[in-house]
Amino acid sequence: MFSRKDQLIKRTGEYGIGRYDFLRQLINEFATTTSYENKKQTLANLANFSYDPINYDFIKQLHLIDLFLSELSNDQEELIHFALAGLCNLSCDPEIQEYIISLNGIKLISGYLQHDNIEISLNALTTLYYLFETRTHLITKEIESVISKQELSSNQRLKNLASVFLLAYCPKAK
Repeated sequence: MFSRKDQLIKRTGEYGIGRYDFLRQLINEFATTTSYENKKQTLANLANFSYDPINYDFIKQLHLIDLFLSELSNDQEELIHFALAGLCNLSCDPEIQEYIISLNGIKLISGYLQHDNIEISLNALTTLYYLFETRTHLITKEIESVISKQELSSNQRLKNLASVFLLAYCPKAK
């Protein structure tokens, strides 16, 4: 559910920890913990906070987008999944879209279109859908080809999303 600033203040209370500080603590915990389970849970929490636009300014200030993008180079599937989920949640914001693209995000994200984990593939495809919203000129033939193959998937969610993507951005492929 989306929040408003007055709702956050009411829930936080006069002496409670603010959203910015809480996010900063989560990022610090992710960076310093040696426990894989803690890393996974913390990154999942950060991805969940990325869902609410009220957090976008905090996320930008704390460079959380950089953290998500760097985790795409991780070899742990669950961390990749949560990093992509966070990017997917953020990718509808035009300023964040530009930032992701400027950091080679399209290449990093498109590398997960054909992942064995369907949730990773779906998050990658959905993120790219938002990133290409006003930038169809950035769609490569390789990306279009992979998504055309996804349209033939036995997974109905992937098939439908690929079909919508192609219809919206690659009508010649249809």
